[in-house]
Amino acid sequence: MRDPYVVLGVQKGASAAEVKKAFRRAAKQHHPDQNQKDPKAAGRFAEINSAYEILGDSSKRAQFDRGEIDGEGKPKSSGFGSGGFGSGGFNAGGASAEDLFRQFRNMGGGRAGASPQGAPDASDIFGRMFGDTAQRARGEPQRPKPQPGADATVTMTLTLEEIAAGEPKRIRLPMGRDIEVAIPHNLRDGQTVRLRGQGYSSPTGGETGDTMLTMRIAPHDLFAVDGADLRTRVAVSLADAVLGGPVIVPTLGGGVEMAIPAMTSSGRTFRLRGKGLPQKAGTGDLYAVIDITLPESDPELTALMRHRKD
Repeated sequence: MRDPYVVLGVQKGASAAEVKKAFRRAAKQHHPDQNQKDPKAAGRFAEINSAYEILGDSSKRAQFDRGEIDGEGKPKSSGFGSGGFGSGGFNAGGASAEDLFRQFRNMGGGRAGASPQGAPDASDIFGRMFGDTAQRARGEPQRPKPQPGADATVTMTLTLEEIAAGEPKRIRLPMGRDIEVAIPHNLRDGQTVRLRGQGYSSPTGGETGDTMLTMRIAPHDLFAVDGADLRTRVAVSLADAVLGGPVIVPTLGGGVEMAIPAMTSSGRTFRLRGKGLPQKAGTGDLYAVIDITLPESDPELTALMRHRKD
């Protein structure tokens, strides 16, 4: 993985707020839902999430800055430099596998398997350092390729208010680490998103698995979801229904005033544009259904209705 600072486009001295702002901007720009025709969008989106997992955590960020972990959060192993091996001046640059093996044999006493004064077998050292190349040079069968880590499954439940706000939500993965996930537009209940590289680590040194994130929409007391649109019911008194006038309609942003015409029947539906859920282009609508409510007791209304019936 690339340097997480490069992935998010921030300097090493950037503040936590600047890092978070850069993550949100990048996640929105490269979200797979926004780039459905780009097959590489999902990979970039996963890379952005992985980068923020490092830089968004002060402890991991400090470890990365000190060179203790790499861009995937894995500990760095101390290897050999490019200049040589120990005081013997071993130099791997430009040498073939056979040449390298020959140099290691000489270091071990002139023959494979020699171990003067308790020194480790040179061919064993060679095999541990160069793996399959050493095995091919010695005519040995190759080791099996490392297996990737297992995928994880997570369910994230979102309220309608959270979906409307569109802010990334922080969740905890089964492995114990926390990440922030951007909420996609046109979210559907039960929608599954693949977070690449956010699964379980491979026990054999292979690639890290993915996390399959299933998004659920929490039930709401006032609203029913219909795609990007919402539906709600509004109680109206008989007098307001007959005479018309303003009524208060609930929305995700609070109650708004709406005027209904005179002689409005129960069940009539009114549309409030842009009061639904975010979608790729704009926002859905809110449909308000009128419910006429009658008083428990109203002698004048009862007498009027009897008079009209007679």
